[in-house]
Amino acid sequence: MESKIKWQSKMNFLAENRGIKTQLDASTDFGGENLGATPKELLLDAIMACSGMDVISMLTKMRQIPKNFDVKAYAEKTEGHPSYFPRIDLKYYLSGEIDADKVLKSVVSSMTKYCGVSYMVSKCSPIFYEVYLNEQKIGEGQAFPV
Repeated sequence: MESKIKWQSKMNFLAENRGIKTQLDASTDFGGENLGATPKELLLDAIMACSGMDVISMLTKMRQIPKNFDVKAYAEKTEGHPSYFPRIDLKYYLSGEIDADKVLKSVVSSMTKYCGVSYMVSKCSPIFYEVYLNEQKIGEGQAFPV
C-alpha cells in the first residue's frame, strides 16, 4: 500500500491513493480554508467505512440487504498536545426486512474480528458501538476489547 500527500496552500493538502484524490484541510479557526475534511475527521470516516464494508459484505452473503444503512461516529478531542480521541462511539442504523440476529452478528464480527482500521485505532482510543435496526436498539459492545 502506498499513499502520497502534496501541500496545496495554507493548511490544504491533496492526498492521492490509486489515482483517487482526497482534499484535506483545517478549519478556519486553525489557519485552514475549510476546503476538505480534517485528518481526524478522515480517521473517523475510515473507521466507519472499514466496518461498514465488512457489515454490508457479510449481510450480502447472508442475503440480508438493508433498505438503509448509516453509521455515525462521535468523538471528543482531548485538550493540549497531542490532541487525540480518548474514546470513540459508533452508532449503526439499519432498516428494512432483515434479520436482527444476522445484523448483530455482522456488526460484532466487524468490530471484534475483521475491521483492521478499528483494530489499529482501538489500541489508543477505545471504540464502543450500538446497533439499531428499524429504530430499535438491538445490541452494543466494544471493538477489540482488551
